[in-house]
Amino acid sequence: MASVCSVLLIICKERMIHRIRLKNVLPNVFVGASPEGGPSDIWEKEITFNKGKSYLIEAASGRGKSSFCAYLFALRNDYQGSIEWIDEKENPLSLDEKGIDKLRCEGIGMMFQEHRLFPELTAMENVLLKNALTHFTTEEHIRQMLIQMGLHDRLDVPCGKLSFGQQQRVAFVRLLSQPADFLLLDEPVSHLDIENAKIMADMLSEYQAKSNAGIIVTSIGHRMPYSYDQLLKL
Repeated sequence: MASVCSVLLIICKERMIHRIRLKNVLPNVFVGASPEGGPSDIWEKEITFNKGKSYLIEAASGRGKSSFCAYLFALRNDYQGSIEWIDEKENPLSLDEKGIDKLRCEGIGMMFQEHRLFPELTAMENVLLKNALTHFTTEEHIRQMLIQMGLHDRLDVPCGKLSFGQQQRVAFVRLLSQPADFLLLDEPVSHLDIENAKIMADMLSEYQAKSNAGIIVTSIGHRMPYSYDQLLKL
């Protein structure tokens, strides 16, 4: 029997982003006062994240981990240096307001550390709301992904009544309910046991195999058990 992730409906032939390039990026808060913890592989360096590759970003608290994700997701620009989202013809994307919306809907998906779920909506409703914007998959596929993540008895429970770890799993399924060239996961397994972390990794690996998405995972010590192409210290 095929696993639930094998029924993804849409893998676009032409995607938006081929690579993301950072040039001497440093959060404004660190300018003139280097963060504690020694040199970084990312801040004030030139580094490129490529589609189809997987990266683990390890950082101690206070090193700008969540800021890094927000920068790549084009949520914030409080940094020096530059970030380029580059298409397959090696042209930087023009990110006006419309372009940013398209980037977040089709180019980059993000699983936030704080989840950003609607507490009054159920687990199913939170994911279906995202899918209503992306038209990426089916209600049954979403249901099966939630069940695979061990939420079979929580589908119709408001997310505000779920535990932090259960909300984490809902947020992950929501992430997989959109097309993307890159997926950003900010501490995705911080409140999961080893079994659920492994299930999450397997589902993510299948998504990547079918979409050739780039995967960028952050961690402050609790790693997702994934096959990473590169480990970077923030």
